Amino acid sequence: AGDDARIAALLDKSYEAELLPLIAKALPVADLRAAVAGGLDAAGAAHGNKGSGEGAAWNFAVKGEGKVVEANLTSRARKAMLDTDGDGAADLTLQLGPVIKGSSLRDVAPFYKFGDFRDQIEFAKLARALNDRASAGLPVPEGDITGKTVSFSGSVDLKAAGDAWLVTVVTMSV
Repeated sequence: AGDDARIAALLDKSYEAELLPLIAKALPVADLRAAVAGGLDAAGAAHGNKGSGEGAAWNFAVKGEGKVVEANLTSRARKAMLDTDGDGAADLTLQLGPVIKGSSLRDVAPFYKFGDFRDQIEFAKLARALNDRASAGLPVPEGDITGKTVSFSGSVDLKAAGDAWLVTVVTMSV
């Protein structure tokens, strides 16, 4: 079996059985923000998982809701910018796909280990397959969702406490 078949089999085995339950235990946005404010490494050790490699980001499962301040639903990299703390300004971005940046869905999960893969290329294929699976499972909001409230769960990766939050979404409702 080639990489694609192996990765598909791994996702069939782990996505709903392991990854979704992990994301379901996510910290609410405000709790995660408070933990990160107290020190990213301490927050990561308590609530996150570190990606592999030098200078890897901490990855956290996160859930919450917020008001859509701005959205782009027409590009291949659909996004919604949310205000989750009620100050009127967007404080995180939801990636709705189908084009999704990053590997936080893979790296948030301690059961996806780099050492279990042949090389960086195969490991990267896993990240992409996870992003594709997550994106395919999301409802595509119709029309203008600005001003609407969105609930979500997903993962976010942070290299520094002040990084912008770009959330890879697994579940969402408008």
